Amino acid sequence: MVVTDTVGLVLAAGAGRRYGMPKILVPGWLERAVQALHDGGCPAVRVVTGAAEPDLPAGVEGIHCAAWRRGIGASLRTGLAAVGPDAGRVVVHVVDCPDVGADVVARVLTAAGDRLARAVFDGRPGHPVVLPQAHLAPLLASLTDADGAGPYLRAHEHLAVECADLATGQDIDTPPVTVAGHRTHTDTPRRPVAGTEPGDDRRA
Repeated sequence: MVVTDTVGLVLAAGAGRRYGMPKILVPGWLERAVQALHDGGCPAVRVVTGAAEPDLPAGVEGIHCAAWRRGIGASLRTGLAAVGPDAGRVVVHVVDCPDVGADVVARVLTAAGDRLARAVFDGRPGHPVVLPQAHLAPLLASLTDADGAGPYLRAHEHLAVECADLATGQDIDTPPVTVAGHRTHTDTPRRPVAGTEPGDDRRA
């Protein structure tokens, strides 16, 4: 099966409380997420906004999630409901994994075809997640506000595509601390220490 209608979806609705600002506003992160999806094989890219609604890159459509305070599942539900009917598959990415580039997206898309799939990094679940049309309705029906696609993926056979040679896949929840003890905003993730990194399973 050749899938021609592939839509990229960036989840960027949260307030980023632990980070200190909505992550959609961190310089470069939104543009990087959009470019990763577009250059990785998604002709159309949409962004789910919520706590903040900045100007979006040219050609990118915003989808406002009024219920963004409820959690990642509410944002994913809003995004999928908006793009699902017209998409052969949806490629879900998040704004706070800035080292995930087009090479990761392209690898996962190529491997996935018409199958349910996600990127993993040294076996750790991450993004992007590829959702074929056949899975959109049952996923939507299963979503809770607090959880993303993780529970659905754990309950259904899916392809795990290893991408640790291309990126860390780390989601960044807090700004790094400089040697002077001051927090700064950056678009450069650090590779997590084994056994301490947060998983992406509930955020997917």
